[in-house]
Amino acid sequence: MTFSRHAKYIVLALAAASMLASCSSLNYYAQAAQGQLTLLNDARPIDEWLADHNTAPKLKLRLATARQIRAFAVHELGLPDNKSYRNYASLARPFVLWNVVATPELSLKPVQWCFPVAGCVSYKGYYAKEDASAFAGELRAQGHDVQVGGVPAYSTLGWFNDPLISTFIFYPDAELARLLFHELSHQVVYVQDDSQFNESFASAVEEAGVERWLNGFGNDAMRDNYVKFSARKQAFLKLLLQCRRDLEAAYAAKLSTAEKRVAKARLFQKLKEDYLVLKTSWGGFAGYDRFFAEPLSNAHLASIATYTDFIPAFRTLLAREKTLPRFYAAAQALAELDKPERHRRLKALAGAPAVVAASHQCASCSGLAQIPAKPLASSPSAR
Repeated sequence: MTFSRHAKYIVLALAAASMLASCSSLNYYAQAAQGQLTLLNDARPIDEWLADHNTAPKLKLRLATARQIRAFAVHELGLPDNKSYRNYASLARPFVLWNVVATPELSLKPVQWCFPVAGCVSYKGYYAKEDASAFAGELRAQGHDVQVGGVPAYSTLGWFNDPLISTFIFYPDAELARLLFHELSHQVVYVQDDSQFNESFASAVEEAGVERWLNGFGNDAMRDNYVKFSARKQAFLKLLLQCRRDLEAAYAAKLSTAEKRVAKARLFQKLKEDYLVLKTSWGGFAGYDRFFAEPLSNAHLASIATYTDFIPAFRTLLAREKTLPRFYAAAQALAELDKPERHRRLKALAGAPAVVAASHQCASCSGLAQIPAKPLASSPSAR
């Protein structure tokens, strides 16, 4: 696709969105359109990078590995056979964009923003860190807890040809595979206004995909490293979920606002101390230090459930359906239900009490994670 065609599609999307937007959201849409257009324009086919004698040997090796993983995704996992992740873009920044997540001071329910295609989500993404920080400052001035987190990769749900990017191309092989399987799965099944469903489905696909990929292409060292990474990730997640449960209990208790603030500060201090103990047990592995780069807030924990709540349900569904094509079809059937019924069935699949989750209302409809799940620093991230 040429630059002019990219521009045409993005300008049309921007024009359509502008009919619904305020002046402030017009600025947001403009930076989103410009950021996406620049990313697409900077991307070149993998074959061109491999044929270019100026391409560093290390990068050539990573691109060749990514191409092999991409082929595996199509032929073995049944993921979309399109132009996504067949080009590569080198960026002069550590993340492709920065997400802003916000919550009230004494609540873990995130603020939501609604967009024409993605529906309502619990973040706003910015291609420039200074823009994300400026918006975060506005939210903090309103009394919100806020987190600004760097994002190494994202999916446009098949609307554009998402490229491989320098922000994640040097991940270890199994982590690179996990990320690509996750992002491509969003093109298989996606439901507006249900991030819990979307992210848990994608996480289940990535989990099954990496297991299959390691069996076919991994060696003992790779499998051992991935087991260690997964164990650290689960231990860290357990720590965060416990802190979240404790905070929820404190906010729901019959305490004064001042007492809740004291409890909040105590629990976040405990989280930091518990993390240091956990980090020591890992021999000093610092992959999750980035989570603590900003002062801890509710916003740090707001999206944890989004990425984990329904993974057990999807594991059960995959075991029941036995093959990935049947699993995708079953997930699509769930996607076509209304949200309360969809969540009821997922909770039943997971063996949890069939309690219908309250639907989130859009907190702001004027604009277009996350826990570390992809490599932090140079190697777990938040999706």
